[in-house]
Amino acid sequence: MSGPLQGLKIIEMVGLGPAPFAAMMLADQGAEVIRIHAKGQRPDIPLMNTRFDVLARGRRSIALDLKVPGAVDLALELIDQADGIIEGFRPGVMERLGLGPDICLTRNSRLAYGRMTGWGQDGPLAYTAGHDLNYIAMTGALAAMGPADQPPPVPLNLIGDFGGGGMLMAFGMVSAILQAKSTGLGQVIDAAMVDGASLLAGMFWGFRAGGMWSDEREANLLDGGAYFYTTYLCADGKAFAVAAVEPKFHTILIEKLGLDPAEFTHVRNPSAWPDLRQRMAAVFRTHPRDYWTRIFAGSDACASPVLSWEEAQADELATARAAFIEVAGVRQPAPAPRFSRTPAAAPEVAVEPGSHSKEILSDWGIDNDRIAAAEQSGAI
Repeated sequence: MSGPLQGLKIIEMVGLGPAPFAAMMLADQGAEVIRIHAKGQRPDIPLMNTRFDVLARGRRSIALDLKVPGAVDLALELIDQADGIIEGFRPGVMERLGLGPDICLTRNSRLAYGRMTGWGQDGPLAYTAGHDLNYIAMTGALAAMGPADQPPPVPLNLIGDFGGGGMLMAFGMVSAILQAKSTGLGQVIDAAMVDGASLLAGMFWGFRAGGMWSDEREANLLDGGAYFYTTYLCADGKAFAVAAVEPKFHTILIEKLGLDPAEFTHVRNPSAWPDLRQRMAAVFRTHPRDYWTRIFAGSDACASPVLSWEEAQADELATARAAFIEVAGVRQPAPAPRFSRTPAAAPEVAVEPGSHSKEILSDWGIDNDRIAAAEQSGAI
């Protein structure tokens, strides 16, 4: 095991989406992350805990039946030795299991107790179900996306689950662990996806307050309204992305497209954008995407081909950066960010629940008689 987080011990109460993503980030960078699965529980998604479950890579697993006497005690003894714990259940679930923060922090005062939810640990929606799309819908972010004459698009579950959720949790965990290293005192991290999605939109809140952002879609610099910051279809039906925000890059874009710079002046006049966009779209439709890729290659026009999943992982950029790796035959993104002195090791494949139950308990100091008794009782 290598990476800048080597030596940290994290317990992950296995759930869906953002919490596993946060745990994956910590494990990728060298933390020892132990997954506690609910024994016998079937996953909602068939590919979970298989080699295709990228978010579960790099961790060992113990399966506990927390309804069996003694199982909670085993979980607590693991938590006692951990630097942090991550859970992604609704508020109150961990308390009902006997693993809430009051109990855990009393036993392990330096523990970073990470709680990942959509709506937060309190508030009017705290106990209500939701998913990424619901969370970003309630932050203003979703309303700012897409064409003005259509409902907002579904931007995958990148903003709420992973950017505003998992990455926020990973940052919170490292922050709390660093603080505990200097003070000896742990704390609870309330990582809510609504908070994280709003934080990701911080620049736009500032623009809006300063009069540089309209609530009307396609009337702003970065929402697809500007002809120089949008996507275009090419002759073959594939797309090209244009992001020539600065005047010097815009000049190169117009030159490469063979357009008249006197007409495409980069003036930020939203009323002129629809016409200019139509005219630029007509130019892109004259040639296939790969033609435009060659035209813009190596330039500062800020114009790029929109690649498919397959094209992206095979592109020379990804190849040069070694941006993708293969784990048990599954192509997937490499650990990031990259560290010069303590690089991350190649992650191991995801495992089935309970693959290391006895091994983990032994490694973490539980004696063999108790392990045997736990196995006999069905606790593990």
